[in-house]
Amino acid sequence: MTGSAPRRWLAVLGAVFCLAAASDPADRLADPAAEARARHLFGQVRCLVCQNESIDDSEAQLAHDLRQVVRDQVKAGRSDAEVRAFLTDRYGEFVLLKPAFSWGNAVLWLAPFAIVLAGVLLLRRRLAEKPAETDLSREEADRLSQVSQDDGV
Repeated sequence: MTGSAPRRWLAVLGAVFCLAAASDPADRLADPAAEARARHLFGQVRCLVCQNESIDDSEAQLAHDLRQVVRDQVKAGRSDAEVRAFLTDRYGEFVLLKPAFSWGNAVLWLAPFAIVLAGVLLLRRRLAEKPAETDLSREEADRLSQVSQDDGV
């Protein structure tokens, strides 16, 4: 039993540190449900500075500004889809970590595979072609036989 008390204190201390590392309480929305919606949206929006992190994970100033924009949109009563549409209208589809399917995106994703496939097919066709056999002219045949005789073949 004595071993579990220090673990509990460590767990409590870890929780306190996690809360201390959280965002500024002044930035949070008063309504916990609205704040939860905003936090969910933070995970879907890319930090335009870091580019591989969501705005929820990023410490960049722009990520802080985007979190505030999302909170303002949620506070204004907009749906998640409307908030995402607002952000994509303003920053482009790149702002979403998982962009919606579109034919433009499909072309971007599939073009490298199509290029590699075309290269493989061209290489295969090129390797399958037999070199054209050319007949030697009379002069070339005489010269070849003369070289062969000189080499002792």
